[in-house]
Amino acid sequence: MSTSIRISEATKRKLEAIKRDEETFDELLDRLAVSRTEDEVREMAGFGGEGVAEGMEEAREDLNESLDERTQE
Repeated sequence: MSTSIRISEATKRKLEAIKRDEETFDELLDRLAVSRTEDEVREMAGFGGEGVAEGMEEAREDLNESLDERTQE
């Protein structure tokens, strides 16, 4: 049995930024369902004062750029 939930495009982008490459959205939401405060997430991720989603997106972009550079060599 499956259930559909409606989310905004902004929320979808935030979830995509923290979703692992091989992970489904169901698996992501299940992983996130473990109650953690935003401060705990920031501490684990090392983003300090930045917003968690913004910091994760920036880290992901940096990694993608690095991989692109390596594959072009």
